[in-house]
Amino acid sequence: MFDFSDEQIKRYSRHIILSEVGGTGQTKLLQSKVLLLGAGGLGSPAAFYLAAAGVGTIGLIDDDEVDLSNLQRQILHSTADVGRPKVDSATETLKGVNPDIDVVTYQTRLTSENAMEIIDGYDVIVDGCDNLPTRYLLNDASVFAGKPVVHGSIFQFEGQVTVFDPRHGPCYRCLYPEPPPPDMVPSCQEAGVIGVLPGIIGSLQAVEAIKVVLGIGEPLVGKLLLYNALNQDFRKLTLHKDATCPVCSENPSVTELIDYEAFCAVQW
Repeated sequence: MFDFSDEQIKRYSRHIILSEVGGTGQTKLLQSKVLLLGAGGLGSPAAFYLAAAGVGTIGLIDDDEVDLSNLQRQILHSTADVGRPKVDSATETLKGVNPDIDVVTYQTRLTSENAMEIIDGYDVIVDGCDNLPTRYLLNDASVFAGKPVVHGSIFQFEGQVTVFDPRHGPCYRCLYPEPPPPDMVPSCQEAGVIGVLPGIIGSLQAVEAIKVVLGIGEPLVGKLLLYNALNQDFRKLTLHKDATCPVCSENPSVTELIDYEAFCAVQW
């Protein structure tokens, strides 16, 4: 078990007294590595709570800079951070929350050239990315690498969360086999999003990531949790593995990484 300092015992005391976590579970968290794809609306609350929980290494992938329009929902950043790389602003915030943790940054986009190298070594990936090409690329790479992905997405007043674990259930492309045409998915710049919504969905993603790391509860593998903020309604749907999935089936048609930039990008 991890040799906790007096400060760590105090910091993580509310975890340590939980029978489902305890000292052994907190040790697992401190030794775990979670990669967050995006330091924006979903990545902000997820990273905040994972850092506070004591996830030992948090990876952040984001090539964007902080814009004033981000601050309505992206709580990792402040007005003073406008114009700074998001990974720099996020690192400063997360280290302020918990100096115990290591933050590894990648100020780049995920591509077919770097995806396998970046995700290697991480235990769980939290998908808060802002475009469909990256989401499809992440799915392919995570299936090839056998990495669980905590997926979240938001639109206007609605959000969804699931865990795609290629070892135990369906992948993203079992649910969405092919990217939609560009004109079928409006961006949040066009359609808008209520600022608090990513806080709810991103926090749920943090819960699922912690459950996967600790091996507790029932992660949302094969389950899609839907949330509607206007009527405060949660619904849960069952997802099934697609026997003809182009990536995770027994006879996949996709066997190497490709970039999907020809398809639409959805700016959250």
